[in-house]
Amino acid sequence: MAGRRGVMAAGLAGFPRCARFLRLGLITPIAAMLVAIGLPARAALPAAYEAIVVQPVPQDGNRIEFDLRPALAQARAQRKWLYVYLGASDCPFCRRYEAFLAANATALLPHFREKYLLVDLRSALDVTATRMILRSDRHRLPYADFQRAIGDQRARMLVYPSVWLLDPEGQPLMQMPAGAGTFETVPEQLEILRLEN
Repeated sequence: MAGRRGVMAAGLAGFPRCARFLRLGLITPIAAMLVAIGLPARAALPAAYEAIVVQPVPQDGNRIEFDLRPALAQARAQRKWLYVYLGASDCPFCRRYEAFLAANATALLPHFREKYLLVDLRSALDVTATRMILRSDRHRLPYADFQRAIGDQRARMLVYPSVWLLDPEGQPLMQMPAGAGTFETVPEQLEILRLEN
């Protein structure tokens, strides 16, 4: 397979990021080609998790909006918390986390289903913090302002993947780390789900 990746990467010479990720084995050849020709690679939490999918809605000024209000309403109705996942279609670290969830579904699903509704925000790496708007019942703000408005103390740049644990009113249950190495083992993921951090 490594040889095939090298040949495919050579064909992606005009797309250095895709070619590099392919050579490193971080994305599949099909995903690399989809990104290279401008089609979104399949980015998603595994189907077994039955996530609420929130697609971005284009806004003026090249911005996109993720509307969390339907998910918050459902969380209130079911008396559950939200596990909000922000992934990008062209993010190899997002694929790694999604693969981890798929491989460990048997161990993790009962813990997710007990207390959480999963929300899958589908983005792309070229969507920066200034282009992203998040909407809840109380706020409609750009990413960084939204973070501050809900009391998230992480003063950081937008990182893919990102996860928020929110109550049904949209307030954080705990301060969360972000990025690729956050939840790489089942015990680490369970610690987060149990709010033991």
